[in-house]
Amino acid sequence: MIGKIHSIETFGTVDGPGIRFVVFLQGCPLRCLFCHNPDTWNVNAPVKYEMSEDELFKEMKRYKSFIKSGGVTFSGGEPLMQADFVENFFRICKENSFHTALDTSGYIFSEKVVNVLNYTDLVLLDIKTLDANLHEKYTSKPLDNTLKFLDYLEKNSKPVWIRHVVVPTYTDDDEKLSLLAYFLKKYSVVQKVELLPFHTLGFFKYENLGIKNPLKHLEGLSDDRIKNARNIFKTILEKVEVC
Repeated sequence: MIGKIHSIETFGTVDGPGIRFVVFLQGCPLRCLFCHNPDTWNVNAPVKYEMSEDELFKEMKRYKSFIKSGGVTFSGGEPLMQADFVENFFRICKENSFHTALDTSGYIFSEKVVNVLNYTDLVLLDIKTLDANLHEKYTSKPLDNTLKFLDYLEKNSKPVWIRHVVVPTYTDDDEKLSLLAYFLKKYSVVQKVELLPFHTLGFFKYENLGIKNPLKHLEGLSDDRIKNARNIFKTILEKVEVC
């Protein structure tokens, strides 16, 4: 099986524990207003790498000494658009004792995804918002599957790190932040919450691709506001790491 790979990061330090080999797969069904990688959306777009699982594993092993205390992370785009490829690669990783992490929105939830999770050690789950109406406006897709995904992870005791982008005028709201924190409090599998400040570093990609940027009027989230968001979560989620 051939995977369509947007890019590879060989010394990743922010996509799971330790130093990681991070594979960004091409394709995403969501159209998040705040996305800083619109170049990953189209699964049929030309990509830098097209590799089989064995070819990718051979490439990854070149960095074995660096990632032995970390592992491999599949991100995107949405890696579960290529679920069969991810499953096969993660299976090889587990057979060779590498830690595996999956960075996903949880929007795609199917039997194939369950098969991927059988070989996944950690899920980095991106929750955009708990407001169903805002979620559809915000991402172009409904919220339901993401919550079902999280419920499945809880039921199957799969460790989770939550990722949440804090965007001015959208999710930078004390009430919305508190609701999300209280919602997550009931999930024992949630080990960590990463609150990510909205930034403008990807704006140039919209211009290069000729795509309308719906948030071009916004500035990046201030240090004070991301500190405020983290304080809210730390107060409510006393036993969970918040950063």
